[in-house]
Amino acid sequence: MDTPGVAKISKALADPTRLEIYETIAANPDMYCGEINERFEMAPGTLSHHLKILTEAGLIECRREGQFVHSRAVPETMREYTQALSRLVRQTSTTELERG
Repeated sequence: MDTPGVAKISKALADPTRLEIYETIAANPDMYCGEINERFEMAPGTLSHHLKILTEAGLIECRREGQFVHSRAVPETMREYTQALSRLVRQTSTTELERG
């Protein structure tokens, strides 16, 4: 994962509400928007905005099934993200050792 990808995901997860929405979706294999909205009690437009940002970051996928929109986490994205963060930590540690 490149630096802009890491930044996009970091920005998406930096909002506490969005992080909580992501955690909820990740803990449930398939949720429809009504279920998410019941848990978070927010305006549908606000929820839609949060879901859009999570989708654009590649953290969730949404699919329409009749009148319902279902969301699921994309574990591959989170795996790539955490691996990229681990590489950053290793690079920082190596640089600090070289300076020290």
